[in-house]
Amino acid sequence: MERVLTAKGQATRQRIVEGAAGLVRRDGVAAVGLDDIRAVTSTSKSQLFHYFPDGKADLLLAVARYEADQVIEEQLPHLGDLTTWRKWQAWRRRVIQRYAAQRDGCSLSTLTAQLGLPTEERQQIVGDLLDRWLDYLMKGVQALKDSGEIGTDVDVRKSAVTILTAVTGGATMLVATQRIDYLDTALTEALDNLRRPRS
Repeated sequence: MERVLTAKGQATRQRIVEGAAGLVRRDGVAAVGLDDIRAVTSTSKSQLFHYFPDGKADLLLAVARYEADQVIEEQLPHLGDLTTWRKWQAWRRRVIQRYAAQRDGCSLSTLTAQLGLPTEERQQIVGDLLDRWLDYLMKGVQALKDSGEIGTDVDVRKSAVTILTAVTGGATMLVATQRIDYLDTALTEALDNLRRPRS
């Protein structure tokens, strides 16, 4: 049974997770030890093991969940209100700006490439993230369809999957090359495709 924390306990645990996430983003998981995390979060050894009994393994799992949440949080409120074409374009600009600023320090890169989680746990966390992200995009595509801004024959799920793949694929290429144009081009093309007439 999961332990219920007090408000103070939740704040302490969150401080540890955020501190660890910042270190992993900056230095990579292999270079970050528990003493580094304790130092940056002003946490005692007993405190750290109180919240994360299995030590680094527990903490990295919490960091992974935190980073998955951050992928979504960094796109809000835009991602949650894709009800007009203008708002879709505002979301696109935000995505490009965030990834251009963060480069290989982005939450998505940390989650998928740096944490070194066991395959099953990583797949579960990443799968849940992509499902949530896809749900937002599908609601946005459906809103455009309902308002008549795109054709009634647009396949909502396929379009949302194409857009999501453009972002995640473009972000992967950004990390590999440090070039934002892959993400910018792929996402712009995926969105423009929504408005193209169907044969």
